[in-house]
Amino acid sequence: MFLRRIKRIKFIDLFAGLGGFHLALKQLGHQCVFASEINPTLKELYYDNFGLEPKGDLRQVNVKKIPKHEILCAGFPCQPFSKAGPRDGLENPKLGKLYREILKVIEYHHPKYFILENVPNLEKHNNGQTWKYMKNLLIEKGYNVLMGKLSPHQFGIPQIRERLYIVGSTDNLNNFKWPKPDKLCWLVPIEKYLDKNPNNLRTISEPVNRCLNVWQDFLNKVPANEKIPHPLWSTEFGATYPYEKITPKKMTYPDLKQFCGSHGKSLENAQDLDQLLSLLPSYARRDQNVLPQWKINIIRKNRDFYKKHKKWLDLWIPKILEFPSSWQKLEWNCQNESDRNIRHYIIQMRPSGVRVKRRTTIPSLVAMTPTQVPIIAWENRYVTPYECLKLQNMDGINGLLKLPEKTTKAYEALGNAVNVKVAILVAKALFCTEIEFSKTNRNKRLIAN
Repeated sequence: MFLRRIKRIKFIDLFAGLGGFHLALKQLGHQCVFASEINPTLKELYYDNFGLEPKGDLRQVNVKKIPKHEILCAGFPCQPFSKAGPRDGLENPKLGKLYREILKVIEYHHPKYFILENVPNLEKHNNGQTWKYMKNLLIEKGYNVLMGKLSPHQFGIPQIRERLYIVGSTDNLNNFKWPKPDKLCWLVPIEKYLDKNPNNLRTISEPVNRCLNVWQDFLNKVPANEKIPHPLWSTEFGATYPYEKITPKKMTYPDLKQFCGSHGKSLENAQDLDQLLSLLPSYARRDQNVLPQWKINIIRKNRDFYKKHKKWLDLWIPKILEFPSSWQKLEWNCQNESDRNIRHYIIQMRPSGVRVKRRTTIPSLVAMTPTQVPIIAWENRYVTPYECLKLQNMDGINGLLKLPEKTTKAYEALGNAVNVKVAILVAKALFCTEIEFSKTNRNKRLIAN
């Protein structure tokens, strides 16, 4: 038995969110017969957009009452596995065990296919043991399983958003091939996805403006022929605490007092060890015997840069001190660009630093906080929810009719959403592989007869 293109396949949409998987499979001609979404606002939107009312908490759903289906789709919660989240994985008391809810549905209904989506860090979580455990559970239930990483920017959509896709089938996947990235993907200008004079735009705040001005002052002073350290951690400018063979956490209070902490702050007058540690960068306070080599390399590179430019950096350092520690770092992703005007690029205020990127791609949309919404610096504004909708390929005649009314909620929902174009490519690769393979075998049998 094989699937024909004209056949309408029934699918379900778990942890549905805005319905990225629904949009993708609907465009391929398939029918959603069940959805679940715990968020009340997104539940209402799902009904408004698709005419299907999702069930709420999947843990409260009787799997026997879920309609029969051939495809299971789920973008299950990523926070336990994300680098930006708690990283407690399957042990997360609220979200980590939701993966087992998917397994319950799979075990009872045994659909022919499934497509799961999550953050790329899931593969490496707990040294790879989490993914190995999850994969084995799927194999035990009779599935062949493959995992791959894809990002919209590989397919002509100017958003870097790498995600882990897990596909499974009750048949073998010997002929399955992941979608091939478009060789010309970098030629799509970001301006194609931006609106001229958009409604309800958010201009960047005064603190962000001041911070960007301080970093512009820094960029103006770096010699044009010199590369900017990446990442740049200004906290290491003037710091002298040991970092190569031992960590401050493993040193005694008297031994540490002779050194300098963040931005050259003397540790000599600290009243106790806790106060002393507070004067160090957060990454230097962790309870480790030694720092990882990549971090040692970054610290060394930044301290060398400081020694070379100490004269003007000592005058610049006081300007950056008014900002949060995350804004005291710079991720300059525009090396080899002669133009060092920070306002000519795309910016994102991240926990890892002020990220500056070329105008070819927007950073990944983040669900956890609206403060990380990408900034269109040359227009002094944040990217709008509708522009995010386009970057998630959820617009147009086959797209969503409504978004959450509150801007912050719209950003959050879009940051959690499945990119529709990537989901379509994965689904086509999964379903059409079997179709073409079956047709080829049938034609061979006809010729032989």
